[in-house]
Amino acid sequence: MPKVTYTSADGDVSVLEGNAGDSVMEIAVRNGVPGIVADCGGSLACSTCHVYVREDDLGLLPPLEEMEDDMLDGTTSERRANSRLSCQLTLSAEDNLHVETPESQV
Repeated sequence: MPKVTYTSADGDVSVLEGNAGDSVMEIAVRNGVPGIVADCGGSLACSTCHVYVREDDLGLLPPLEEMEDDMLDGTTSERRANSRLSCQLTLSAEDNLHVETPESQV
């Protein structure tokens, strides 16, 4: 079963299990993870599910597509090389991802 470790900007850690096919955003919303607003519900229209993916986990993810890249330019918190929108990060059965939520989404 895939797992996602969410670390808040304050250092609080939540480790949650999901199902293959779930997005990192869906798991966060379902479990009330602070720092993931997800205003658009995962339709790639708001950038309020911005996360920083741990550097050594980036290779597990699909490449950044143009629309996500454009949306990341509008994030409230600093965009970094490891910035992704959690609605676009779909888990496979073996995933064990680590993400950090930024200080602010809105």
